[in-house]
Amino acid sequence: MDLSAVATGLLTEARETNERRLLVLAGDSDYGFEIVGKILDSLPVAVTDTVLVSDRDPLPCERVDPKRTSELLGTTREIVVYDTHRRFEPNALGRLSGVVNGGGLLILLAPELDSWPAQRDEFDESLAVPPFEIEDTTGRFRERLVSLLRTHPGIAIVDVDSEEIERNGLTHPAPRIERDSVAIPDEHAFSRQAYERCLTSDQASAVKTLEILREDRRAVVIEADRGRGKSSAAGLAAGSFALDGEDVLVSAPVARNVAEVFARAREMVSDDLVTDDNHVLETTTGGRVRFVRPSLLADETPDILIVDEAAALPVSALERCLETGRIAFVTTVHGYEGAGRGFSVRFRDRLDASDHEVRSVTMADPIRYAAGDPLEVWVFRALLLDARPAVAQLIEAATPETAAYRRLSKADLASDEHLLRETFGLLVSAHYRTEPDDLARLLDAPNLEVRALTHEEHVTSVALLAREGALPKEIRRAGYEGERIRGNMIPDLLTSQLRDEEAGTPVGWRVLRIATHDAVRSRGLGSRLLSAIRREFSSRADWLGVSYGATPELLGFWAKNGFSAVHLSTTRHDTSGEHSAVMLSPTSDSGTELHDRHAAWFTERITGTLLDPLRNADPDVVRGVLESVALSIETDLTERDWVHVVSAAYGSGTFDVSPGSFRSLACAHLVCERVSLGDRQERLLVRKVLQAHPWDAVADELGFDSTRLCMLELGESFKPLVCEYGTEAALAEKDRYDD
Repeated sequence: MDLSAVATGLLTEARETNERRLLVLAGDSDYGFEIVGKILDSLPVAVTDTVLVSDRDPLPCERVDPKRTSELLGTTREIVVYDTHRRFEPNALGRLSGVVNGGGLLILLAPELDSWPAQRDEFDESLAVPPFEIEDTTGRFRERLVSLLRTHPGIAIVDVDSEEIERNGLTHPAPRIERDSVAIPDEHAFSRQAYERCLTSDQASAVKTLEILREDRRAVVIEADRGRGKSSAAGLAAGSFALDGEDVLVSAPVARNVAEVFARAREMVSDDLVTDDNHVLETTTGGRVRFVRPSLLADETPDILIVDEAAALPVSALERCLETGRIAFVTTVHGYEGAGRGFSVRFRDRLDASDHEVRSVTMADPIRYAAGDPLEVWVFRALLLDARPAVAQLIEAATPETAAYRRLSKADLASDEHLLRETFGLLVSAHYRTEPDDLARLLDAPNLEVRALTHEEHVTSVALLAREGALPKEIRRAGYEGERIRGNMIPDLLTSQLRDEEAGTPVGWRVLRIATHDAVRSRGLGSRLLSAIRREFSSRADWLGVSYGATPELLGFWAKNGFSAVHLSTTRHDTSGEHSAVMLSPTSDSGTELHDRHAAWFTERITGTLLDPLRNADPDVVRGVLESVALSIETDLTERDWVHVVSAAYGSGTFDVSPGSFRSLACAHLVCERVSLGDRQERLLVRKVLQAHPWDAVADELGFDSTRLCMLELGESFKPLVCEYGTEAALAEKDRYDD
């Protein structure tokens, strides 16, 4: 059988339709490479337009290591060969499918398909986190993948061992209607060249809409699937603004995400370019296009802000963007690198309620390949890129009382595509980094379990849980000595950073994700789910835990559900810009012992970290973290300290004479809350007493008319604290002023 003829037929049909095709060469690895070499020799494709993704190098073309497929994002090839024998990674499959241009082939080198699900590779090793072994993983994700390979159009399958063709992959499509030329708007503020560079009417419409950013308090939202040219449209607009002398700031989760934006912007300003260095383009007009990570946006004041891959950012990071007067949000609707719907579900309402006039554009026409491309359709289904929660009308009557608690086993999810799509769709909607690898973890990882609330068999709330702890002595010792304990985030942190070698002994379950359908949010379903999880797991776990980017709202939610802070990270997450809170909820005596010692250590060190690495943390986050600590702590004020505190509260003394005398008392109040202070008074305790910000800055931030009034309010704030926490000597000192 001439296997080259199969590949030639696929490539010919792909070119005729401007679609892509998938060729699977299944069987022995060495023989597979021999066959693919012959196929590449026979195809009319330049070696420079072919890339091999493998840890082997048997082909005379560019090679990329499987662990570095992200380097290919923003690039295109006519043929991509993906060797999956030693490591098959869902994220890599998604990325590589996006690299294949219209008229091209994705060639998959895979083990024999019937036996592939039972085989274990390096990716399975990454799923087998301590104390599990690789034999504990399953092959349900690959079993599902193989089934879809055998049923979707546009996919050829060849058994290289027998050289039998299982499927030829040809679809014999009807002739396509030629795409209309792009019309240039009659009136346009950008140059004609910007529109001449547009490849579809959708793209020209997006560029035209971006012109409204010439006026203040405007916002544009561009939404599209990958391959529609949305980043290119943003780049053409960015370059046009830079030519007008504007300072255009581009942000995205990582710098590589903006490669296309800068490529198109560079085209626009090429004749006027002064500087082209390290993601900074500067023009002869003084305009600039430059990249900044989301965590650094607070320090910038650009004329225009363009946020690419906005769906991959958490809502809190997106909200900070609203401080800029002119903004564009460019977002992927369905993404293979984590494209949560926090943008569309949660942030859009806040954007629409802002003082920006908002204009939205949706781009549907693919640019690099034809609409309805079989490879795109298959990848979307195989990786659940288009998974969505249940239709709102099906679950809108759900309440905590009517919802049913359900354990969703891996077998349940693998055997019920509808249930899997609803569950994964809800997880995608909840978290900005849910990605295809997470689908494989959901189906195959031995440390993960799923619990849900359902209403009439539809998922309303879901929690993804990871088993942590119960680690052997040698692993705990290695963690204490600096080795990372994979898949055990909380024990790893408590052991390596917080220096507790026994932290990995108890068994815990960490809540990796929790989500409630947007149609029934704020009804208590999330709390009901956590309560049911606690009842189920209390007999087989010592603690429940969680780690997340801390916001006042989230801190309140977790504290209300019995979780207590034991750590607040001293650095901000690069993407979210938030400090991460780690919280525990003990369910046994050993879990309580773990919680209590870390809660105590946390309150001991927090006053020091608030003066240095956490000096600029949000005061409401600090308040929320300390208020959640489920521990009664004592003040350690000396008699002399009380003299200073009482004098500042009731007499002529001042805080600045002995700031250290006040810190323990302020921390004790925020943890124990034995008396009631107003929100502004507690923010004053955080900003001035615990974080030592200058008086004038504190007074301005908290809305005092003068620094003097701010000082007086601090003294008033300490009066009830003196009465509640004061020693006999302190109260006697107070009586001197009362007299």
